[in-house]
Amino acid sequence: MKKQKGFSLIELLIVVAIILIIAAIAIPNLLRSKIAANESSAVGSVRTIGTAEVTYSSSWGTGYAADLASLGGAATPCVAAAANACLIDSLLSVAPFTKSGYVFNAAGTYASNGVNNGFEVNATPSAVGTTGQRAFCDDQTGVIRFNVTGAAIGVAQDSCAKVPTVAGQSGPVGN
Repeated sequence: MKKQKGFSLIELLIVVAIILIIAAIAIPNLLRSKIAANESSAVGSVRTIGTAEVTYSSSWGTGYAADLASLGGAATPCVAAAANACLIDSLLSVAPFTKSGYVFNAAGTYASNGVNNGFEVNATPSAVGTTGQRAFCDDQTGVIRFNVTGAAIGVAQDSCAKVPTVAGQSGPVGN
């Protein structure tokens, strides 16, 4: 008789079991890495929007922008005006205002005689625990804050300033 070459069913099952064990160890780490990357991107985008607000205020002389659409521009090439200043990427300035698993929102605050003397920006995870865990905000003070619940902080006047400082739960983001 000829001896048959190949793998037995037991050998194949052992290999599949080893692959599943390795996958079970690697997948959670991959998901945590993706959340960390999304959160880093959100902080960077919030910082960019805050910088764009300051630039808008100094460029147009009409205070801070009323919303995200005023900071960007949908047209290509973008032609700067007070209604669309071309300061941020259209990914952030055109609805639905999403990037890297986060939803962004901004509003001018402290309105006086048609001039916004402050602003609020926030970034909220699209799916808490999947795309991100923490929500972030910024205002005219330039201090980026977070909360670990992932709940939207809001863009009402002083929303970001009212985020309490609780170690490990909420407060300013370390620079």
